[in-house]
Amino acid sequence: MARLAPDRDADADDPTRRITPLTRREIFDYVRTDGGPWWGRLDEVDFLARVFDLEALPSTDSRFKTASGDIWQHRINNPTDWDDDWVFSDSRFELASGPDEILLEFLAQMVHPVVQPDIDRAREIVEHVNELLAPDGWTLKEHKQISGRPVYAAARTGTGTGTAVAFAHAVATRIDTAHISQQLTRMEGAVDTDPELAIGTAKEFAESICKTILDDRNVAHDKNDDLPALVKKTAKALKLTPDDIADTARAAATIKKMLNNLGTIVQGSAELRNAYGTGHGKSKTQARSRLKPRHARLAVGAAATLGVFLWETHEERD
Repeated sequence: MARLAPDRDADADDPTRRITPLTRREIFDYVRTDGGPWWGRLDEVDFLARVFDLEALPSTDSRFKTASGDIWQHRINNPTDWDDDWVFSDSRFELASGPDEILLEFLAQMVHPVVQPDIDRAREIVEHVNELLAPDGWTLKEHKQISGRPVYAAARTGTGTGTAVAFAHAVATRIDTAHISQQLTRMEGAVDTDPELAIGTAKEFAESICKTILDDRNVAHDKNDDLPALVKKTAKALKLTPDDIADTARAAATIKKMLNNLGTIVQGSAELRNAYGTGHGKSKTQARSRLKPRHARLAVGAAATLGVFLWETHEERD
């Protein structure tokens, strides 16, 4: 039986960890009894690859180079080597002790239609998990459907980040890239508790959307490109206006200007954050000058709006 680390009061000060060790333990107990198997109809390697880059994680078995190898050996080739709940205590995956977004993405994938095809069963799991998450301010919400089946993503309760973030979650599920979903969850969860983290992650989210679009369209971009440069390259790669617009050139120029302005808000917020400092390790006097949740909401809202528009345009142009 997996053992979790004992509760630590210090965790309450970590803005990436709002889900307490107690809640995590209760979730794992539920999954190992009534809510499992966590891998659904996939094998464990395929399931975990939906959330983690298994080829970038080390093996605990010297015969294999990466995590995918030792998981296959000890859970597929020799399925009784490890307990069914081994993943909850494996430090490589940080489910018991890492940032909230990792655990939340794991839970969202548990009830994804590809993993859990039974709609009623998925909803039953979501309802129970949400009861456990509620005291810590998180919930799994339906953000889109695939063939009439709901796809869930994590959302923070009571942050006031608004409709733009809800649409961004729907976009993230269509992109089906775990790190983008995790960025959204992180920035949404940090708005009130750590505005600087939310602002920084908002910038990363917008950059990720641009880079994904450019990669899909085989458009080169430099690793040193900042957000304004990425927005300009992405806007150039996309046909931004419908064919029936009378003055297409003027309309496209206006939309580009609007997108650049959104990118400037996100980039400017990140620069302002840097000017204020991260806020960590400061004295009480210095901490008073930290950016506020309202600054984070501005950056998060702008990044979400920008990302949704660019991705939906990208989809429409395919």
